[in-house]
Amino acid sequence: MTKVLVGLSGGVDSATSAAFLKNQGYDVVGVTMAIWGDKKATSHKGTHGACLGPDEKEDIEAATKIAEYLDIPYHVIDCSKEYDDIVLKYFKDEYLSGRTPNPCIRCNSLIKFGVLPLVAKEKSIEFDKFATGHYARIIEKDGIFYLAQAKDKTKDQSYFLYKLTQEQLKNILMPLGEYTKAEVRELARGFGLEVSDKPDSQDFYEGDYNELLGVSEKEGNIVDINGKILGKHKGIWNYTVGQRKGLGIAASEPLYVIKLEKDTNTVVVGNLDNTFKKSLIAKDINYPSGIEIKNGNYFAKIRSNQKPQECIVEVFDDKIKVEFNEFQKSIAQGQSVVIYDNDTVAAGGIIDEVK
Repeated sequence: MTKVLVGLSGGVDSATSAAFLKNQGYDVVGVTMAIWGDKKATSHKGTHGACLGPDEKEDIEAATKIAEYLDIPYHVIDCSKEYDDIVLKYFKDEYLSGRTPNPCIRCNSLIKFGVLPLVAKEKSIEFDKFATGHYARIIEKDGIFYLAQAKDKTKDQSYFLYKLTQEQLKNILMPLGEYTKAEVRELARGFGLEVSDKPDSQDFYEGDYNELLGVSEKEGNIVDINGKILGKHKGIWNYTVGQRKGLGIAASEPLYVIKLEKDTNTVVVGNLDNTFKKSLIAKDINYPSGIEIKNGNYFAKIRSNQKPQECIVEVFDDKIKVEFNEFQKSIAQGQSVVIYDNDTVAAGGIIDEVK
């Protein structure tokens, strides 16, 4: 009997995955990664809806109840140090450099599908496959494992998983990829899971990002695209490309953050038209299938909830250039672009330049 380690978050998706796999005849073991550690938060208001936060203990309690209900072994593995070193350090470095990080992508490839199963093995927890409640599909063809979009495109999470490798994909199960969210909740009710109607977690962190950054204010100028000073800011890390609200400046028309300049500690703003660009260059390219893509026509996403957009991809050296057929709003350095060949993730990388 195949033994599967299932990552339990305390939510409906992971619980349904565990119940579904057990119902399919797998020998299921539950596991939760603890990442909060001894961090302190000051702005947390008790609204639980994030992966990282002091409410983690409640998630573990919920996961424990789920494991008990399903009558499966359950373990909690402390990954807080690795999370701090690999995800939070990256998060801080990127924000302070004027880029917009995506910690969930880094966490998935290096912690959730990396450190967690590795440490589980080191702790002598036996399993053959690792499963999660992600909405994505893994398709095997001729010995190659392809990462593909989920059946439910509105919940598809393949964007967050593009950094996975062949070694990881061949040992992963994602049973929810073939179901819509509504169908998953119905499955959960059928399995008798109390969390069947539990709301989804949405954010990376529950509190104020400044709590994670731990830096002092650094005043600088807010300027328009011509360099005219419009106001002051207290740190470029308080802004993201495309941001409109909370700029703290008055203007006759809505203004948006266009660019963050670390070297001059400047926030550049402009009107809506200034937010649109057509091309980008990405670095740190990963090919989930292990097969490098060729120059040609593809689809691409620059944010997770975006519909894939038609584009032309040019591969050169260790980077790729993406030229969209239509203008895209607020392409941000530090975020990821994910390239799709139909439903399959062909490649992905970190946006390094925007043109």
